Amino acid sequence: MSRLRFMATLVALAVAGALAVILPMSPASAAACATPWSSSQVYTGGMTASYNSHNWQAKWWTQNETPGNADVWADQGTCTGGGGNPPPGGSCNYPNWVAGRNYVTGDIVKYTNGLYYQATHDNPGYDPTISTWYWSPYTCTGGPTPTPPPGSGGFVVSEAQFNQMFPSRNPFYTYNGLVTALGAYPAFAKTGSDTVRKQEAAAFLANVNHETGGLVYIVEQNTANYPHYCDASQPYGCPAGQAAYYGRGPIQLSWNFNYKAAGDALGIDLLRNPYLVQNDASIAWKTGIWYWMTQNGPGTMTPHNAMVNGAGFGETIRSINGSLECNGRNPAQVQSRVNAYTRFTQILGVAPGNNLSC
Repeated sequence: MSRLRFMATLVALAVAGALAVILPMSPASAAACATPWSSSQVYTGGMTASYNSHNWQAKWWTQNETPGNADVWADQGTCTGGGGNPPPGGSCNYPNWVAGRNYVTGDIVKYTNGLYYQATHDNPGYDPTISTWYWSPYTCTGGPTPTPPPGSGGFVVSEAQFNQMFPSRNPFYTYNGLVTALGAYPAFAKTGSDTVRKQEAAAFLANVNHETGGLVYIVEQNTANYPHYCDASQPYGCPAGQAAYYGRGPIQLSWNFNYKAAGDALGIDLLRNPYLVQNDASIAWKTGIWYWMTQNGPGTMTPHNAMVNGAGFGETIRSINGSLECNGRNPAQVQSRVNAYTRFTQILGVAPGNNLSC
């Protein structure tokens, strides 16, 4: 190669190198958002939808399964423009909350009370109105504005109706104590339609009516039973004394392990201070609502779930005292509860529904 051609080649290479430095590649931009995900849309494997500023690809047939569930959807990365979900304050078109479905931080759902909630931590479908750690209220425009039902603090039973239900009640069982206790479980009598809410309130109060003789009795009347409610096999024993865990309150909470469980759930040391249930109206009501919302008892579901999922009043009886009353064991006791329930639903102006007996 001649010296001239050699120098020309070096110049060309230098120019090419300089161009490589001074002409950077255009950065890759985020993909455009696909059509927003819809809870009513059927998606088959390979179809895409946008949700929370990400594109998602369905792995197989799916409907009403929120993107973010890795078993069903594959995350295709962030997206901009096009579809996507509305920003905070935007229009409300979010999917309905589904119990037991996995949600990731940022997911927005519409709850059965007509309000919207955003996941503040990943969770396996916890109730938005119970878990304030995993969910927080979300405000958006254009959505329905639920009308609070009548009563104090949004409770479907007014004080006048409460007094009509319990004309001979013990002054200990105050309406204010009941309303205050509602804060421990916000989903109580606030889940589902107005009809369902009233039915649940009537069902709870009907069982309470039976357990306490019309809200007359605060403590169990058969004192001979008192020493029998200590299960000494529990590691924590009965620190308040063997005869301290007799029935108290609207659901007649009894046994040391129930006082322990209720106290742990409510943040009150009822194991060592069971007498609080007969001395503090709000605590008494809270123990009743605790059982209603969280315990299956001898049944297969909580009384709350029995009412909001349509199983009927009879299943609440089974969950409270089914082993002694249901399946023909004590029809008179069952009828007593049913009579109170139908009377209370009449006071609230709502049909009692089906499956009244157990």
